[in-house]
Amino acid sequence: MQKIGILTFHRCINYGSYWQARCLVEGLQALGKDVKLLNHTSRKTDRAEWRCALQPLRPAPTRKSDYPLYAAKMRRFLEAIGDLPLSQCFDLENPSDMEGYDLVIVGSDEVWNLRHPWYGRTPLFYGEGLRARNVAAYAASFGNQPASQALEHTWAEKLQKFSRISIRDENSRRLISQALSFEPDLVLDPCLQFPAVVGYSVSCSRSAAECLNDVPENSYIAVYGHSFPDWFSQKVRRWATARGERLISIGYRNDWADRHFIEAGPEEFARFMAAADAVVTNFFHGCIFALLNGKPFACVASEYRSNKLRGLTELVGARKHLVHEDAPDARFAEVLESRLEPAVLSRIQALRQQSHAYLADVIN
Repeated sequence: MQKIGILTFHRCINYGSYWQARCLVEGLQALGKDVKLLNHTSRKTDRAEWRCALQPLRPAPTRKSDYPLYAAKMRRFLEAIGDLPLSQCFDLENPSDMEGYDLVIVGSDEVWNLRHPWYGRTPLFYGEGLRARNVAAYAASFGNQPASQALEHTWAEKLQKFSRISIRDENSRRLISQALSFEPDLVLDPCLQFPAVVGYSVSCSRSAAECLNDVPENSYIAVYGHSFPDWFSQKVRRWATARGERLISIGYRNDWADRHFIEAGPEEFARFMAAADAVVTNFFHGCIFALLNGKPFACVASEYRSNKLRGLTELVGARKHLVHEDAPDARFAEVLESRLEPAVLSRIQALRQQSHAYLADVIN
């Protein structure tokens, strides 16, 4: 059987990173493939990741009372990551101990972001040092690295060795097009591509109400993200108060929310998002999980995530859900009280077929 490795940011204490890694590997396993996540390790990146997990709101300080909650969240992530189908460990900076593979798929996530605070400029994600007969990319992204600044020749040259390349956003498409002079395939994030993986986890586990104990009838608005602009949080707060809605923040503290579920692990996150009435977020996978579950949502772009959020909302035809400071309060009511447009869901389905065709070509 063909041996396939997935190279991504699977060790991050981040709901999106965990779920995109799990969805891609389990989605390919469901197609009858022998697939593992390449279990790269690095003391430097682990220390950076864990420091960020315990102090995610930097430069704002973490409340002393929140440290145990963030620590509990991190433990749940480490347990969940340990349960994933992992390869033997190898050093991220010196992958000589890596197993050999017939095919390595690099992605999803912002694996090519040279600006990433700890994974940036790591040659392995550009294919350097991979022990594989064939290397391809699935739903790769350059994150906040703008297409207006061309990809350096050294890094572009490494990508020329990939047999196939697909990306998940317009900014990444432009960077590849400029650097390699061809149009890469456009595909979905694995969470949207393989919804059955998340759906199985949700259906086979405790409900969100059981996790949260006192949430009546699962009635709440999910708040996912942190460091929201004041104007956004104020508009959401006004809307929620007028509607009598409860705002519950998952994974992070947001003082304008009614309640917090900071310690949630990856599976609890999936159940929580599936049971919410609507979603407000400034994270890419906050939008992904809203779309995945057909939930109304409002998102706002941060400086770090603006490329990803704009690219996603444009890709699926949901641009009105990306709100701006001059948006009237009525816009929040419109996007948070109405079902997703059928055209958005149809676009996702069409992209699923397109993404499946790409993967079928790559793995077969």
